[in-house]
Amino acid sequence: MKANEQTTAAVLAVMEQMSDAYLHRDMDALMAIVAPDPDVVMYGTGADERNIGRDGIKRQAERDWSQTDEAAIVLGWHSVSVAKSGEVAWLAADAAFALKAGGQEISLPARITATFENRSGSWLMVQSHFSFPAAGQEEGESFPPEG
Repeated sequence: MKANEQTTAAVLAVMEQMSDAYLHRDMDALMAIVAPDPDVVMYGTGADERNIGRDGIKRQAERDWSQTDEAAIVLGWHSVSVAKSGEVAWLAADAAFALKAGGQEISLPARITATFENRSGSWLMVQSHFSFPAAGQEEGESFPPEG
């Protein structure tokens, strides 16, 4: 079911904290929003970016930061829903990765899905998936062209 305003604001605040952590290269702030579970999962946009556990997520952030001068996540359209229990919420969003790398500013359209659990009053990310829309796929097409 659609999340109420309070839950929506709390989930969006977690995503804002993630963006700020990336922008300021703040590992402590990033880890503060990630559940301490060994099976927490973060999929990135690269073919090899399947990160399981906090150590995997830390390695991914360090890799991302080593390849950029600046990085932030800018959310666009989004939808936040919640389970009947009120303890699990999920986000689907269109976004942009605002990057600066090699002196060049880049904005890459992205899609994000994430699942959060409310633990002791704090929403923590337990699963996330970041992807890019398929390049070269025209509107109205279900699959990108071969190539």
